[in-house]
Amino acid sequence: MARSLVIKATTGADGAERCNQAFTVAAAAVASGLRVSLWLTGESAWFALPGRAKEFELPHATPLTDLLGAVLAGGQVTVCTQCAARREIGPDDVLPGVRIAGAPTFVEEISLPETQALVY
Repeated sequence: MARSLVIKATTGADGAERCNQAFTVAAAAVASGLRVSLWLTGESAWFALPGRAKEFELPHATPLTDLLGAVLAGGQVTVCTQCAARREIGPDDVLPGVRIAGAPTFVEEISLPETQALVY
């Protein structure tokens, strides 16, 4: 079984460096061949919507749209069910390839053998 990395982003623009780090690590892990699952929780949930990642700016950082695109191309992106509901984000609102799922799915993913979970 291939190694997996599950990354939970817990901030958006309110914690720009932590948010960018989560996306950067996820994209780098995809590029290195790991199975990657990026979870968007809290304010990072907004980046699942079309155009929202483009609004994010952090000096000297790869654009969030590029990082998100890399993860979507080679991994899984999930928005937390409760986080989506609190922001009135539904399945029809998110980018193609993004799913909405809850804690049972997160626990299932992080419990798989050969899986490392990181929270930013």
